[in-house]
Amino acid sequence: MIKSLHARKTDHYVALLKTNAIPLRPGVNRLLQEARAANIRLAIATTTTPQNVTALLQNALGSESLDWFEVIGAGDIVALKKPASDIYDYVLQEMKLSPADCIAFEDSLNGIRSSRAANLKTIITYNGYTRHDDFTGALLVLDHLGDTDHPSELLLKHTGQPYLTVDGVINLSDEIL
Repeated sequence: MIKSLHARKTDHYVALLKTNAIPLRPGVNRLLQEARAANIRLAIATTTTPQNVTALLQNALGSESLDWFEVIGAGDIVALKKPASDIYDYVLQEMKLSPADCIAFEDSLNGIRSSRAANLKTIITYNGYTRHDDFTGALLVLDHLGDTDHPSELLLKHTGQPYLTVDGVINLSDEIL
């Protein structure tokens, strides 16, 4: 029954994506484009289904966006889901990278537990469901990444900047080394 329920949930999610009912959060596309322009290696580490990831990328960013990511670690390719670090460990191994060379973006308590268990520096963009989670250990906690027409209130409050840039991420990471 659980497998059937999850399959139906996936079908509904994909249908919503196809109607643009689930937009990307502010700043996601902009920051991805900046990272690509700077030749920063990108990956996805999620324990949602590969079908959900593919549908999200294709509908929100276009089919070509699947090629933006060196590794897409999704679904049941690891034994344990978040908050275990398995999915991050898998992606790091596939990319042959050290955690010290990477930054994770998460939005939940299980997400930061997973990223921190993999020794990754983590930036949080919480959502309505996770805004009160304990994000102790995060580099930065934001309401969203911000965009030119939709500034991040928390980033403005702390840095005076309306949105997070690749340079901002790098500078933030360098400050804690």
